[in-house]
Amino acid sequence: MAKGLAVPLRPLLLSLLLLLGVSPAWAQPVLDGPRRTERIEAELVPLSQWVTPGSTSILAVRQDIEPGWHTYWRNPGDSGGPTSLTWTLPQGVVAEDIVWPLPERQPLGDLMNFGYSGQVYLPVPIRIPAEARPGSTLVLTTRALFFVCSDQMCVPETLTLSLTMPVRAGAAPLDPRHGAAIQAVVEQAPRPAGIEARAQLDGSILTLTATGGPLAGADLTSVVFFPFEAGVIDHAADATGERGPQGLTLRLSAGPDSRTAGRLTGPVAGVLATNIGAFEISASAGPALPGASGQGRLTAAATAETGLAGFAQAALFALLGGLILNLMPCVFPILAMKAAALAATAHQPRAAARDGLAFLAGVLVTFLMLAGLLLVLRAGGEAIGWGFQLQSPAVTAALALLMLAVALNLSGVFHVGAGLQGAGSGPLARLPGGIGAFFTGVLAVVVAAPCTAPFMALALGAALVMPWPMALAVFLMLGLGLALPYLAISLSPGLLRRLPRPGPWMERLKALLAFPMYGAALWLAWVLSRQSGGDALALLLGAGLMLALSLWLVGQGQGQRANGHRGTLHLIAGVVVLIVAGGLAVLAARVPPTTGQGASQTALASQPWSPQAVEAALAEGRPVLVNFTADWCVTCKINEASALSSPRTADALAQANAVYLVADWTRRDDAITAELERRGRSGVPLYLLFTPGRAEPRILPQLLSEGVVVEALTAR
Repeated sequence: MAKGLAVPLRPLLLSLLLLLGVSPAWAQPVLDGPRRTERIEAELVPLSQWVTPGSTSILAVRQDIEPGWHTYWRNPGDSGGPTSLTWTLPQGVVAEDIVWPLPERQPLGDLMNFGYSGQVYLPVPIRIPAEARPGSTLVLTTRALFFVCSDQMCVPETLTLSLTMPVRAGAAPLDPRHGAAIQAVVEQAPRPAGIEARAQLDGSILTLTATGGPLAGADLTSVVFFPFEAGVIDHAADATGERGPQGLTLRLSAGPDSRTAGRLTGPVAGVLATNIGAFEISASAGPALPGASGQGRLTAAATAETGLAGFAQAALFALLGGLILNLMPCVFPILAMKAAALAATAHQPRAAARDGLAFLAGVLVTFLMLAGLLLVLRAGGEAIGWGFQLQSPAVTAALALLMLAVALNLSGVFHVGAGLQGAGSGPLARLPGGIGAFFTGVLAVVVAAPCTAPFMALALGAALVMPWPMALAVFLMLGLGLALPYLAISLSPGLLRRLPRPGPWMERLKALLAFPMYGAALWLAWVLSRQSGGDALALLLGAGLMLALSLWLVGQGQGQRANGHRGTLHLIAGVVVLIVAGGLAVLAARVPPTTGQGASQTALASQPWSPQAVEAALAEGRPVLVNFTADWCVTCKINEASALSSPRTADALAQANAVYLVADWTRRDDAITAELERRGRSGVPLYLLFTPGRAEPRILPQLLSEGVVVEALTAR
């Protein structure tokens, strides 16, 4: 009897289990199991415990990525490739596109990629046909191609993943193992949200404005834009954001496709990731939307790590770069003044310490002012970099006249802050005490600004995309490095005692030190001629002559006063002539550039740089050597004279069938600025060697030698 009851009890027991909501083993999805390589484990997992006829279910490709490796978003960024799925499905079953989770920004050298690390779920909606029979099963299979990359290498991994899903009527509960995680990804994934967006391309700057939807009236603090298509923006370049009552404004560096076309060829689509959520937008070309700005700055995406580790590295590089900056050619005139000042106070420890600290203060204050101005201009959308001030003919002319005035002061033509009675007290007595030391620090920064020393380029490139307190701290570390040798000696009585005592030799040294400053003035006059042509140079020379006459008259008046006379007429005449000098300098700065001026000339046959020129040469199978230079960059000129003009270099270029391109930054050029930023640089020099078949160029050292260039061309 008991044996007979066993058969009818089985369907009864199954029915009871279904009524209680308990799924028997045969109603559960059957995973084919994870597939694994050395770098990634992946499997196909379900959102729910079964699929229902005529519904859309969701599966997900679960990736468990090894530490140090990553996979990619739909737009991988500057390298790599997105995960792709090739499905094998039963008849009538359709797999839709991946629901992409918000990616991470992944800096990789000079590149910026978008992708994932650790564990990630890629959900995929699956449409189940109405004809699917409850009680049956569906075998769902996909061939997944992952690009799994580290900082050193990238490996394509192909894994075949399968999942068997039961078909049942009625709503299905979540899968107990993966359902909640998949549901969270789906709920948080970017999606359209009724946001109106517009895009404007102005040269190399792409401005996005977005208003309405969840952005209106929101407390926005940060924004990052992930474009759906590569080439629309420069992924690695820094961005600036601003919030408004109805939305936000985001200024981005245009990508190569936008710059090549010179206009927007279609809507700019992508994901706006903000502190209140991530939303898909499609920005059509048009003017900025009202209400998208005016309420303060937003934190926007940067090219470099802005955490403590990235900041510490940038600060260290800045300190090292500042130290090396003391050895760069453009700082030589100031080094002489520093040495003379040390000698003057060598046997007065208190005065030496005061001057050392004053020199440090002059350096730091000037670096802070230049850095602050640079960051403010960049926040306003200006495409500028380190040394930006010398791209202005007005600044170049003013500095040339300033160097001339310093030289005339050292030559004894006039005196600052002291009468002739103090003329023999030291080479910088006319710039008395701490004031003279402070002013020497100011001059050191002004003259050093066009230079970029090793380590300094990486530090400044990182600083320009950090939050402003970190950026200013990096610039201050650069100033500390520049001032540190002088400061260390001035605070070391033992070292100071080794210097000779002051005497008549210091007056002769003072007169000798005037000539490096005359040379600096002539060099700046030449830079102005390269920027604005011969007419500007003629006006500047006239201004220099009037300045020299004015300061001579002032000096004569000072001499008369030292001898008990008033000297008023000389002083008045000096001021009048000084006004004439200023007027001529203003006219020189306003001369428009002459066609063909400002292009750096090199001994090697060259062509102007452009992204199109690089691409055209590479398409022909020719390597490309690009020289990012400026006429005001002394290091650039020395490299060009020593390493880029020799017969060996010319022969190596010819044998390699290489193209030599010059990117001249003497005057402001937004395209060159954007390319420097793309390479993590804020100034020149920069030397790139592009090779056919290689994704990224080789970056040559900032201090070139003939051997380095020849080796790079022959060892491609």
